[in-house]
This record gives sequence, C-alpha cells and structure tokens, in this order.
Amino acid sequence: MDIARNVVLQILYKIDKEQAYSNIALNEELQKNKNKLTQKDIALISEIVYGVTTWKLTLDEIIKKHSKIKLKKISPWIINTIRMGAYQIIFLDKIPKSAAVNESVNLAKRYGHRGSSSFTNAILRKIDKSDYEELFKIEEKTEKISKTTSMPIWIVQELLKQYNLKEVEKICKNSNLRPNIIIRINTLKTTKNELKQKLEKENIKCEETELEDFLTVKNLKNIENVSLFKNGYFTIQDLSAGMSAMVLNPKEGENVLDACSSPGGKTTYLAEIMKNTGKIEAWDIHEHRVNLVKQNAQRLGIKIIDSKTNDATQFKPEYEEKFDKILLDVPCLGLGVIKRKPDIKWHRKKEDIEEITKLQFNILNNCSKYLKKGGELVYSTCSILKEENQDIIERFLKENKNFTYSKYENIKQYNAIKTYINQSKYININTDIDHDGFFICKIVKK
Repeated sequence: MDIARNVVLQILYKIDKEQAYSNIALNEELQKNKNKLTQKDIALISEIVYGVTTWKLTLDEIIKKHSKIKLKKISPWIINTIRMGAYQIIFLDKIPKSAAVNESVNLAKRYGHRGSSSFTNAILRKIDKSDYEELFKIEEKTEKISKTTSMPIWIVQELLKQYNLKEVEKICKNSNLRPNIIIRINTLKTTKNELKQKLEKENIKCEETELEDFLTVKNLKNIENVSLFKNGYFTIQDLSAGMSAMVLNPKEGENVLDACSSPGGKTTYLAEIMKNTGKIEAWDIHEHRVNLVKQNAQRLGIKIIDSKTNDATQFKPEYEEKFDKILLDVPCLGLGVIKRKPDIKWHRKKEDIEEITKLQFNILNNCSKYLKKGGELVYSTCSILKEENQDIIERFLKENKNFTYSKYENIKQYNAIKTYINQSKYININTDIDHDGFFICKIVKK
C-alpha cells in the first residue's frame, strides 16, 4: 500500500466531511505518521492535499463528464480517490498517468466495495489534460471563470459587483498560486543582515521584500524545528498582515489594544515596532486562542503583551477612552487567503456575508469607544469583499461623526504602501504570490 496517498485520502475526508481546515488536518496527519514518512512522501502529500482542495470544483466538472453516476451518490472515500487521480493526471507532469491510475485503483479496493475499483479505473483512464482545456471554451463568462479557476460561482458573482471581468479572472487565478514563504525579522533580537547570514548558513535562501522587516525565504522546511525560529529570531507573516500593524504605527510607551489578536502575529509586530516598551492588551474570545498569543510572545522575547479572554462586542466601561491606538483585525470570510487555505472556498456560503458583517460592525462600533480623543484605530480584514470593508467603514463614519479618516503619510515605510492606497482612505491589496488579499483603513477620533 502507498502510505503517502493513504494519508492524503484521510486528510481529504476530514476536510470534506468534518469541515476540517486543510492546514490543521495536514499537520495532524503528518504528525501522526511522522515515523513512517520520508521527506519525499511529505512533499507529495502536501502537493496532492492542497492541489485537490484547490481544484475540487474543476476536478468535479471533469469527473461528471465521464461518470454515469451522480457525484453525490459516490462514497466520499471513492470520490476523493478519483479526485486525487484526476489531479495527478491533469496538473502533475512528473507522475505518469499509469501510476496515478494504479495507485487510485489500489485505494478504491481498500476503501470501497468490489465495483469501486473498476469504476475508479474506468473514469481515470478516460480523463486527460484536454478535459481541462475544454473548459476554456465555455461561452458564459462567469461560468467560465468559475470552472477554469475552481472558484464557487457565488464568489465570482460577488467580485463582479466591484471589479471588472479581467480583474476578477486575475484574482481567481491568483487564489490558486502556491504562496511564497515570508518571514518577519524580530528586530528585538537581531538585524536583517545578521539573520540573513544565519539563515544562509542553514542553506535557507533569502530575498528582500518591499518591507524592511520582511524576507522571502526558500528551502525552509519543518519550521517548528528550525533553531532560529524556536529561539525567536523570526516569525512567519505575510506582507499584507504586517502592513496592518505598520499602518497603526504605535509609538514606544503607548497603551495599545489588539482586540482580535490570536494567534498573535500582528500583536507581536506591534510590540516589536514599540521596541518592547509601553503596554499592549491582546484579546480573544476563546482561551485556547489567547494561549497562542502568549506562546508567540514568549518565543519572541516580548514582555509588554497582556493577553486575556474578552469579547470585543461587549462594552466594558473600565476600558472607555483608555487606549492611544487600537488594532481591529476582525473575523472575516477570509477570501484573501484562499491560496493558503483553499478549503475556505468550500466552507463559506453567500449567506455568511450578512452574519459576518454584523459581527464586524459590532466589534468596530464597540471598540471605538475605548479609543482616547485624538487616538487612531486600524480596521483590517483578510477579505476582499466591499461589504466587509469599505461598506463597514462608511456606515460607521456616517453614524459616528466624532471619527474621520486618518492620514497615512506619517508611516515609516509610506513609499512601500502608497501604491495600495485607494482615494487616500483605504488600503486595498489583491492576492498575488507575495501578498494575501487584504483591506486596511485607519481612522482617528477627533
């Protein structure tokens, strides 16, 4: 039995049937089987898990073409086995079609009944790269984008409300990219040049990014086991996420609130910008998530973060006008991070927009009361829908005349972010290989 593909099938089942997050399910299964897997196995498992999860809609379109049985009626184990085989045939040139078919048939024998293996064999022998190319001949533009980029049609339709066809196609294509690994240098412990030298000694290649404190790295595997990571010299953070902390621009000695802080990437960057002086209160509604912030701060050697369980939607009079700066990186649909977490596409529904925007507005409305007069607040999401972003800010400013847009020019690395600033009000970042899709807006209390 091919253990790597067996592990893949277990993970895909969890993502499909238990609504597990792809990255968490992958890490759990790799940990469970670590003594049985080689580095080559791990690379293949990651490739197929992310590949099948990313391209599920497209793969299903192709399978439908060759199957007389409706996909809903096929057992989840067998449909995922066929998806795995189809992904390898269409998207992985290094794996021969015969190997993809044979290994899938072996899995079908194990997880299905007598007819499952011959059914799997029959479908996969018919599938060819030309099946994918045919989808580009679809005439209806929305359907074509959906089926060629494996993006649910409701997301394509939502994006078309605010972008033109070409832009939507680009966003959907970029959501399928494998992102670069970007690290943030812990300036409390090291400098960029020092860290680059240390990483290169470990055969980890580094490249500069548009932001001072960040590097793109190659050949960084098993991050948790890298001593430089364990000793807090760097942390993993996307450029877009880093920008939200940069834009808040807290000063040394200030009193800062990060009201939706877990797992602590932005919170710890705020502390590094503040040179570990002042105070940051870091909240999350769940205790286990608060602990993630504590662990991150401890690893990075940060002393000024006070992490606690707190509900950012519930007003507490003791916090009224207490903070100089507030960061609200609010819960969102996460459509800007699909390239990292492709399962988001399948777990989200159009109906979720109403519920999430209500929560976002409540957090902003409530936490704005905790800001001192003259204080600044950054509202951010890793989403790209107007309803979660501009619409929330515009409604808030309409209802709260004591707030207005803040200027961005006083930020340290203004030149690096000015290309993303829209009408001097918002920062809109669309997904590409180096950036998650992100929205950032800074407002000030008059």
